[in-house]
Amino acid sequence: MSDAPARSSYRHGDLRQALIDAALDMARQGGPDAVVLREATRRAGVSPNAAYRHFADRRDLLEAASASAQGLAADAMEDALEAVHGTGDPAVDARLRVGAVGRGYLAFARHEPGLFRTAFTVPNDLSRAFDADKAGRRGRTPFQVLAESLDALHAAGVLPDERRQGAELLAWSTVHGLGMLALDGPLRGLTDEMLDGATERLLLMVDRGL
Repeated sequence: MSDAPARSSYRHGDLRQALIDAALDMARQGGPDAVVLREATRRAGVSPNAAYRHFADRRDLLEAASASAQGLAADAMEDALEAVHGTGDPAVDARLRVGAVGRGYLAFARHEPGLFRTAFTVPNDLSRAFDADKAGRRGRTPFQVLAESLDALHAAGVLPDERRQGAELLAWSTVHGLGMLALDGPLRGLTDEMLDGATERLLLMVDRGL
């Protein structure tokens, strides 16, 4: 017997979310290429016609799954932030928090590679970096989590005025590069221990570069 919900059990908004959840399950297993609208309808237990009331096509569903995956990335970053033990020194604490943001981002890449690829390989730009559908449980998107940690670094006097503008792009590009090289590039053969070491050295480089 199928464990899919009965078609009549969904309210309008619930149906949309059920399809997104099904897409996330597929993305978790196989990345963005695994997201198929017809398969999402089967997993959600709804008819294709019902699905098309919410998503025009596969790309539309994939963009929604990408946004939700970014919210999950934000959760990983926020979880890493919560693990930081403050020292009472604003400058030291701000640097620790920026490092935690990068560490959480890379942990998400390593532990949820399918969702990481889905979150950040669907074409989009920074005009939607603050959209609510990209936010995690605490209401912030990955870009907001990073930006606010850099704001704190600036407020603590660690990041000078002349280097604050655009710092998100530099820090994000550097950390994302390691994530992608470890997943799909020549660094994918590194052991966990080697990746741990690379992560810490990269974050130290970002800290010094900022």
